[in-house]
Amino acid sequence: MSLLVVGLSHRSAPVSVLERAALSPDARAKLLQNTLAAEPAAEGAVLATCNRIELYADVDKFHAGVAELSTLLAQHSGVGLDELTPYLYVHYEDRAVHHLFSVACGLDSMVVGEGQILGQIKDALALGQELHTAGRLLNDLFQQALRVGKRAHSETGIDRAGQSLVTFGLEQLADGTDVATWAKGKKALVIGAGSMSSLAAATLARSGVSEIVVANRTLARAERLAEILNEPGGTGVTAHAAEMVAVGDELTRADIVVSCTGATGLVLTGGDVETAVRGRRTPLALLDLAMPRDIDAAAHRVPGVRLVDIESLADAAADAPMAADVDRVRTIVSDEVAAFGAAQRAAHITPTVVALRAMAADVVAVEVARLEGRLPGLDDKQRAEITQTVRRVVDKLLHAPTVRVKQLAGEPGGAGYADALRTLFDLDPETVAAVSRADLNDADVKNRGRV
Repeated sequence: MSLLVVGLSHRSAPVSVLERAALSPDARAKLLQNTLAAEPAAEGAVLATCNRIELYADVDKFHAGVAELSTLLAQHSGVGLDELTPYLYVHYEDRAVHHLFSVACGLDSMVVGEGQILGQIKDALALGQELHTAGRLLNDLFQQALRVGKRAHSETGIDRAGQSLVTFGLEQLADGTDVATWAKGKKALVIGAGSMSSLAAATLARSGVSEIVVANRTLARAERLAEILNEPGGTGVTAHAAEMVAVGDELTRADIVVSCTGATGLVLTGGDVETAVRGRRTPLALLDLAMPRDIDAAAHRVPGVRLVDIESLADAAADAPMAADVDRVRTIVSDEVAAFGAAQRAAHITPTVVALRAMAADVVAVEVARLEGRLPGLDDKQRAEITQTVRRVVDKLLHAPTVRVKQLAGEPGGAGYADALRTLFDLDPETVAAVSRADLNDADVKNRGRV
């Protein structure tokens, strides 16, 4: 089986296509279930963020896998296959590993170096584990991607190369003014209570806004976020929750609005915004981080309103300077890809080595039993010494070849050594397969619930 990723992102597709192709949580679950039902795929995981949709799978046929995964993405995204295909990219084997590790380090983000992608990779793995679509390969891959991303942030200055999408968006709204100076004393409305909205609320609080209103379809989640913002020893901001029906009223009072919900339709129409600013003398700053968008693009044309959305952020990020630390992160990614490939290739031969040693143990047992039949006068001490001697001889004969074959299997092109070992020792393929199945079951139990 081989790793394949098919996807689209802000680098390959316009925001208008990404917006239409966005996957709801239910669509992600159905996509994974249908991926495993597809003939070429044995495992599946989906990484869906505001600026990327990627489907990872362990496939046995490359061309059939690409065709099937592309079709599934089109079916569940609602964008026709003919329209979607020009924007899709495909990565296979080591290139797929390299791609995910780069994504985990923030190298492929709209804002280079942002760290929120690690939480999104963690969520993708958790969903695959919950639905049992992530097996040994994807569990190993995504867990290693999380470790690589954390290593990049701890060992380099990649954090200095970029910020979170929230910070970058606020900088665009501030238009050259220091964000803390621009935001100080303002009233903010945060629509949504998910991870991005929580990050936005915390960033606004640190930036010095005087008040934050959190509006969410589930009031309890908004109240919980407001409680966190109001905790003693925090930023000193005043925060409270509001129901979504109150957004229109809160909009008239707000100076800054950040919206990031999972809604499939607009949360704020152009008319809503126009009504909110009618008669006011201060400008209204809108930051839309949702995909598909929460705020009608028509708000751009309302006097006294400044709207920054994913599309304008993509344009601004394209001109952002790259930090020197990016080169160091690229080196880390390359080293980790090589190490991951070697580990996977070495693991591929392990069931064959285990089957070989099991066969050798059976041969020793048969021969010792035959010897006991021919020499019935042996006492227990003699019998034990002979048995131990035969086992030592077999272990010494097998030690060097099995250690060396594991080393060779870890090198590029080393996958054929397992086949050679099975042929040379006439190992039963079903015995090797049984060991592999046992390993998969052990890995499933071990990884279940781990992210």
